[in-house]
Amino acid sequence: MDPTTSPPRLPREMTAIRIARPGGPEVLEPVAVPVPEPRAGEVLVRVAAAGVNRPDVLQRLGRYSIPPDADPLPGLEIAGEVVARGPGASRFAIGDRVMALAHGGGYAEYCRVHESHCLPVPPGMTWEAAAAVPETFFTVQYNVFMRARLDAGETLLVHGGSSGIGTAAIQLARAAGATAITTAGSDEKCRFCERLGAALAINYRETDWLEVVREKLEGRGVDVVLDMVGGSYMQKNLDVLAHDGRYVIIAFLEGSRAELDLRGVLAKRLTVTGSLLRPRTVEEKSAIRSSVEANVLPRLAAGEVQAVVHATFPLAAARDAHALMESGRHMGKIVLTTGQAHTAG
Repeated sequence: MDPTTSPPRLPREMTAIRIARPGGPEVLEPVAVPVPEPRAGEVLVRVAAAGVNRPDVLQRLGRYSIPPDADPLPGLEIAGEVVARGPGASRFAIGDRVMALAHGGGYAEYCRVHESHCLPVPPGMTWEAAAAVPETFFTVQYNVFMRARLDAGETLLVHGGSSGIGTAAIQLARAAGATAITTAGSDEKCRFCERLGAALAINYRETDWLEVVREKLEGRGVDVVLDMVGGSYMQKNLDVLAHDGRYVIIAFLEGSRAELDLRGVLAKRLTVTGSLLRPRTVEEKSAIRSSVEANVLPRLAAGEVQAVVHATFPLAAARDAHALMESGRHMGKIVLTTGQAHTAG
């Protein structure tokens, strides 16, 4: 069989979840759409599971502009089996198990992804766990290690430690020999973060986290802050950093505007940076994938770190998955399953 063409067994149509209009979870609806064909450098994956992420919710609400070349269907990370290859795609064979960063289109039974954005699924890892890896671990590896250069012996402060990003950041910091400190919205979530390896977890609803961190570190400050909150946290994040500290912004759950006193940036030689993953070029995402494959995948395979899955829902129940994410009750990742496979390995 020619590996550049779709196998004859593939259906012409598949079930996918579309956003009917901007609004609440009820605007997510199952539809029948054509199975996509892989283009040059791409593979077609029969999706077993797809991760649910905050950008999916923002897209549903009409607050997240997707790149013009992206699939308008939601879904940024998937795991499944390669069933077809486009011209030039040669690393993965038909039948290989992969987890991949998707440029949209993950909430579907089939999804085309660039081959250079795929990772092999470690033996024994479930599809649900594999689907929770790409968006989260790519984001943390790039921002915390490639940009902020967190090193052994340093301290990372990550806000939202019980989120998918937070759980990955805590574990990867610990694995790298750094100390992880986090904030979370309840005592239960704080204990959850500590079980994952956080040296200190602070309930921000009950305590001034800045004062607690200062006391814990005896005024020295942290080396890296990973911030998904923004708003009122911005000044406090600058204040909590040690000399030569790095402040990384990846989202603005509390807003993107704040009045800041920037004298500390000069006095402490601070670096303020940030990034978005989805608009990056194919080549840039490929470079991040390579770093994840070299530095994170062996730890996932060995069980040193893990993708923490809080709940799974059938693809058709995407509304319920989004409702859970918006409730804030979850600890770890939320994943959709298609029923096309159950375990990998």
